[in-house]
Amino acid sequence: MNIESLYKDIKVKDGDFLVFACSYGPDSMALFKSLLELRKKYDIRLVCAHVNHDKRRESAKEKEDLEKYCKDNNVIFEYMKIDRYGDDNFHNEARNIRYQFFDEIVKKYNAKYLLTAHHGDDLMETILMRIARGSTLRGYSGFRKLVKMDGYYIYRPFIGLTKSELLDYCHKNKVPYAVDKSNFSDVYTRNRYRKEVLPFLKSEDKDIHKKYLKFSNVLSQADDFIEEEASKAISKVIKDNKLYIDRYLEINKFLKRIILERFISNFYQDDLILINDKHLDLIESLINSKKSNAKVNLPNDVEVVKSYNTLSIRRNPNLLSSYEIEVSRKVILPNGHKLELLDSVKGNSNNIIKLSSKDVTLPLIVRTRKLGDVMAIKGGGHKKIKDIFIDSKIPLADRDLWPIVVDSRERIVFVPGLKKSKFDKTNSEFYDIILRYE
Repeated sequence: MNIESLYKDIKVKDGDFLVFACSYGPDSMALFKSLLELRKKYDIRLVCAHVNHDKRRESAKEKEDLEKYCKDNNVIFEYMKIDRYGDDNFHNEARNIRYQFFDEIVKKYNAKYLLTAHHGDDLMETILMRIARGSTLRGYSGFRKLVKMDGYYIYRPFIGLTKSELLDYCHKNKVPYAVDKSNFSDVYTRNRYRKEVLPFLKSEDKDIHKKYLKFSNVLSQADDFIEEEASKAISKVIKDNKLYIDRYLEINKFLKRIILERFISNFYQDDLILINDKHLDLIESLINSKKSNAKVNLPNDVEVVKSYNTLSIRRNPNLLSSYEIEVSRKVILPNGHKLELLDSVKGNSNNIIKLSSKDVTLPLIVRTRKLGDVMAIKGGGHKKIKDIFIDSKIPLADRDLWPIVVDSRERIVFVPGLKKSKFDKTNSEFYDIILRYE
């Protein structure tokens, strides 16, 4: 394993923090060891991010062993335990929680990269599974070596290596690791591909993983080109998280499909494993339907709603009548919009508010309306949230999911897109919080 070759696609310098995900399995421990080798060349700080899913008895011991290994090697250890899960698919929900945690750790250390131990066998499994169930062009490509995120990159240095190569590396370097026995269970689809399909393909060609990587790269390059063309069309078709049907119908047939993919992925944050051809077909049928008002259901209690000439995407309000979320760097809201904290912003509108942490009590919370909600408005006086909705002509169907931003004392500071409170510092120099609603 050539360390220089593994990390040639990232730019690191002395003093940088590198965050890596580590489960204490052989793949991620091989990643750990390779980063220790990289540290011999650069004066970098390594941060190990570990998640305990609390599903196996061995998890606590693995956490202890990993924490000790970090201490022995002067590596920062960051840890979270998932205490409970909702009703969604376990693997999907666990993945979402993991990556939210990783995102927080990367930003805590102002790191440029999050490294994961996904390898060539993982890529093959992902591509094969998506071909079998149907996916999008981007989905069929599996995953990329380098992925741009919000302020950093995800980097997968092992994408060109096999599982057996990583195991050999661990054995030769006496790297400790634990084996998750659930990886051998036939209950999980991925495990069946791993045990039955991959060995057959490798018996035909021992370098088959390299062919799949090339296939992935070709599709990714095609997807990048199409994305450029689609972006031009998207700016005409999608505005304020609504898809305008009359403009959509004028677009090239191939680009239509891409536009629908992007329309959905904005809400799912690119978690494409949830979406396949069947879902896109449902949305196209909705668009072509003669009904003025209709809707279709998507995974995770999401629905696409047609209202005359527009489509919108949101959480099913019948299943999610209320929510309460702490405002972090970026929050995807159940109504399909997002709320994000910014360091700076140009312009001024009802979608942007500037606040001072001296005036409001942190943390800020975004929630749905409550009976009797009242906001202290700029210029003095108070106004009922109900009246703000009426004045702004917000449809009744949208009011139950409309975001309300409050501080920890339950004082309403912002009704995004509609009204700012007396706490707004837009015309002042004394603010340290910027919130934007899109």
